[in-house]
Amino acid sequence: MSTHATHATHAPAARHYYVPQPSHYPVTLSAALFLLALGFVLKLNGFAPGPWFMLAGAGLILYVLFGWFGAIIHESVTRAYGGWEDQSFRHGMVWFIASEVAFFAAFFGTLFYVRVISVPDLLSLLPNHGWTLYPEYRDLVWPQSGAGPAAMQFTPMGAWGIPALNTALLLSSGATVTWAHWGLLKNNRFQLNLGLFLTVVLGFAFLGFQAWEYHHAYTELGLTLGAGVYGATFFMLTGFHGFHVTLGAIMLTVILLRCLKGHFDAENHFAFEGVAWYWHFVDAVWLLLFVFVYWL
Repeated sequence: MSTHATHATHAPAARHYYVPQPSHYPVTLSAALFLLALGFVLKLNGFAPGPWFMLAGAGLILYVLFGWFGAIIHESVTRAYGGWEDQSFRHGMVWFIASEVAFFAAFFGTLFYVRVISVPDLLSLLPNHGWTLYPEYRDLVWPQSGAGPAAMQFTPMGAWGIPALNTALLLSSGATVTWAHWGLLKNNRFQLNLGLFLTVVLGFAFLGFQAWEYHHAYTELGLTLGAGVYGATFFMLTGFHGFHVTLGAIMLTVILLRCLKGHFDAENHFAFEGVAWYWHFVDAVWLLLFVFVYWL
């Protein structure tokens, strides 16, 4: 009697966390990544099947993405998740964004080192008449392409114009996604859907203008990845940020489609919140880019 009572008391606690059924997706994704890497190596070494292996790997990755995320959406819609899962998801998203902060911090640190530390250090190593060998370093001017005959001539990217417009677009998108969140909390589906739609449009508009900016830089300004340390740091920082905006815009599109199908309510909407957190992070990084890469 006592044993039975104890079992009955602890039985609900054993079901406090959802455990999914075994899935083939992890193994399939591993195989897809292997095919993609193998194809890339083969292509670099001039083997004809390389691109086909890469294509097969990319196709498998898309299959896993649609299938795996579809299964997770089904679990969410059918209320398989509870409070424990919601808390776990939030912790995971916080740590993911923290890793992204560290990722960009490394690149901003590179920019700081190049602009503030490396050039003065090089100057301190030059003899008194070193200017005759490296006249490019005489005035410590940034942007800096580098020293020697291989230094490229280019026009640096200004802050006003497309960069300022993109800043306005991203800041506006941060406001619209917050407005959409308020609509979700009030169960105002029209506000939710319109706010998300505007956010998606603003996000893809940002990407369109950035592509135009890159084309202008390469064709008219002479600013390329090969344009010395300024070109390398410029495209490294803005390019990785553009990649993150692309991912964020795709995720927002998926969330919009889910909202149009009636998913999420005021109590259960972590997927919406997680993407909104990510989008605000993207906004914050862009503000730093605008100040330290374009403006200063």
